[in-house]
Amino acid sequence: MTNTIELKEPVEDSKELINILFELAQCIGTQQYHKGQLTLKYTDGIKELIDLAKCYWLIQDISIVSSMDFNDLEFQIWILQSQDGRAVLTMKEDTNEPVKYRQEYPLTDFPEGTMKIYVVDNVMLLPSEY
Repeated sequence: MTNTIELKEPVEDSKELINILFELAQCIGTQQYHKGQLTLKYTDGIKELIDLAKCYWLIQDISIVSSMDFNDLEFQIWILQSQDGRAVLTMKEDTNEPVKYRQEYPLTDFPEGTMKIYVVDNVMLLPSEY
């Protein structure tokens, strides 16, 4: 028997995450691309997310897994759901597609709630930048 992290549905966004999402909503394009791990680059909006949520680990994990395991997929939706100090990261090819990747984090300081990140043609970006 495996111990999988099951989050209560729906995961409600904390005030901290709501404030971060409010700041990120202003990110609607990018001035430059930043070098990520392996083949991925990321936008100014992702850099802002890193600075606000102190989540470089999340960007590293997505970059590494995306580059190594899903480099052939042109469009990826990554969703981090955080609740009660735990989190689950999933990836789908599109909204109505099944989950292709799942990573559990038994301990995290990411603000409680749901964060969505896209990877499009080896560029990581916020949905507002798509």
